Amino acid sequence: MAGIKEIRTHIKSVEQTLKITNAMYLISSSNLRKARRQLTDVEPYFRKIHTTIADILHHSATEINHPYFDHRTHIPAGERKVGYIVITGDKGLAGAYNHNVLKLAEAKLRETPNAALFVVGQVGRVYFTQRNIPIDGEFLYTAQNPNLKRARDMTDSMLHLFRHNQLDEVHVIYTDMVSSFRLEPKDEMLLPLDPAAFPYEEENGSTYNRDVVYLPGPRRVMERLVPGYLRGMLFGAMVESYCSEQNARMTAMKSSSDNARTMLQQLNLTYNRARQAAITQEITEVVGGAQAAR
Repeated sequence: MAGIKEIRTHIKSVEQTLKITNAMYLISSSNLRKARRQLTDVEPYFRKIHTTIADILHHSATEINHPYFDHRTHIPAGERKVGYIVITGDKGLAGAYNHNVLKLAEAKLRETPNAALFVVGQVGRVYFTQRNIPIDGEFLYTAQNPNLKRARDMTDSMLHLFRHNQLDEVHVIYTDMVSSFRLEPKDEMLLPLDPAAFPYEEENGSTYNRDVVYLPGPRRVMERLVPGYLRGMLFGAMVESYCSEQNARMTAMKSSSDNARTMLQQLNLTYNRARQAAITQEITEVVGGAQAAR
């Protein structure tokens, strides 16, 4: 009977675990759809900023000499100060999501003599702190709730450091959700901007010539556009990372739920066999007692 009680307790424990993993799967699925919709809603705005920057570069190339496009080639590679924004989650139970992006970040830090580390997410902060890797800045509020205000705060901080020559390059390391089955950690350079990343295309396929005038001047307009463009890139990286985390957690929870169901089938089978054996033993004892009484 003790064996039956232990099996019953084990079954109840697995059933509770199955309820939790199912709930986490549904929550992650809802969060994923919400984040995707949020990114889709603001995409046209940032796409328009991108095309406007491309238009300025195309029509005002001789007038543009902006610090955001200054690659500071006079600084040797070994002396360049490079800032890395590393985006992780705030919690685990997401498969290899956090592990993959942290390993890429660690490799980049080893390759860069003068690296500055900026962390998004509790998992990253704990990881680098435990390994005595100095953290130059923390954005603890962004991992679980990416939004434009927080992207703007991060952008303003990075632009300030870049314009005051405290950083020569700014990179963001995040996880790109290529598909539901492929999550790829990426290193993307935010600053300085590369003009080649802004190819010019005439709207609606038109090839007519036109004179474009930006007031009060292309340089001043660029000063307003570039922060918005970088804000969009950071917001996109944050949302992609968040979507990747939710997708990884969905996969992990689905696998856990499937394993729990398989375990329940085996436990129920074992429980029924043990119960059947106990009943058979009781019947045998009753029959044996009756025969002994005769």
